[in-house]
Amino acid sequence: MFAQGQTIIQIMEQLAPKYLAMEGDRIGLQVGTLQKEVKTVMLTLDVLENVVDEAIEQKVDLIITHHASIYQPLKHLRTDLPQGRIYQKLLKHDIAVYTAHTNLDVALGGVNDALAKRLGIEATEFLQEVYQQKLKKIVVYVPESHQQVVLDALSANGAGWIGNYSHCSFNTLGIGTFMPREGTNPYIGQQGRLERVNEVRIETVVPEEKQNQAIKAMLKVHPYEEVAYDIYPLEIKGKSYGIGRVGRLAEELTLKEFALFVKQQLELDGVRVVGDLTQKVRKVAIVGGDGNRFVQTAAFQGVDVLITGDIYYHVAHEAMAEGLGIIDVGHNVEKWVLPELKIYLEQEFQTRKIETKVLISKANTSPFQFM
Repeated sequence: MFAQGQTIIQIMEQLAPKYLAMEGDRIGLQVGTLQKEVKTVMLTLDVLENVVDEAIEQKVDLIITHHASIYQPLKHLRTDLPQGRIYQKLLKHDIAVYTAHTNLDVALGGVNDALAKRLGIEATEFLQEVYQQKLKKIVVYVPESHQQVVLDALSANGAGWIGNYSHCSFNTLGIGTFMPREGTNPYIGQQGRLERVNEVRIETVVPEEKQNQAIKAMLKVHPYEEVAYDIYPLEIKGKSYGIGRVGRLAEELTLKEFALFVKQQLELDGVRVVGDLTQKVRKVAIVGGDGNRFVQTAAFQGVDVLITGDIYYHVAHEAMAEGLGIIDVGHNVEKWVLPELKIYLEQEFQTRKIETKVLISKANTSPFQFM
């Protein structure tokens, strides 16, 4: 069977949840609809006209892009101009466009991890933390007969997970009391009679972003007409997520040697390098795309060289003053996340017995050429 568009995006957002995106980022569905069958999905860094033409030729139903096709508010939609022509083609051929931008940068297994993997760098920490999960405690009272089914429902929907352990909970036996009144349809007991039932108090922890999902699943399988449960905020924190990655090289290199290695591994025509080419490099930071605002952060963490793109002239001067080397690889290197994303989607599709095909766009979207 082929997947519905919404199913594919649910799978995408398991990898790169929307809550990881930077404030104000343009992510999500931007063109078309997900309420349709998707036979072919295409992955791309940018949605340019050559990409759309390729998608039409390949009979693509959904484009997943890293960079937003609509970033600034549209002032008009003129089909006699290049941008309007792109949207006309997308709508005419019923091609939806979904964007995963900074949420895919931050995600574990996303852009920065893909670049670190490509360069053989074991990334052990984030360059800058941007999100930390808030945790809640769910407490629910359930008759003994339904203890396991309720616990299973909570676990299947994000509650009760600590690391790779599922079904983490604390269970206490006790006596529940209630008196069904007129108009009720009790699972246990009779109207007008006080009931005393052996119940289990289940306590478990859930990330805030999965709280509603877990509660909805719990209520669906709970036998009671009116379910008694509590939700408590917790001071302890859950997983941390960050932008950029920091790691160490297997062996020390000069900045020149490392820059040439980066050029080769990322299959670039050239790189711009800031710093003393003879300086030794061991601790490395990676930020796909624009890394200008992370120069001071990298320097403060004792990084030897920052690999990133689109470095400004005066920011390069600041890096030199800090003794921080920079290898400007250009923005287009973020495309190395696409093969990793293809593998992820195909594995998820295979698990779900989904026949939807995944393509990587072959169109060149880099605006630069080296002479």
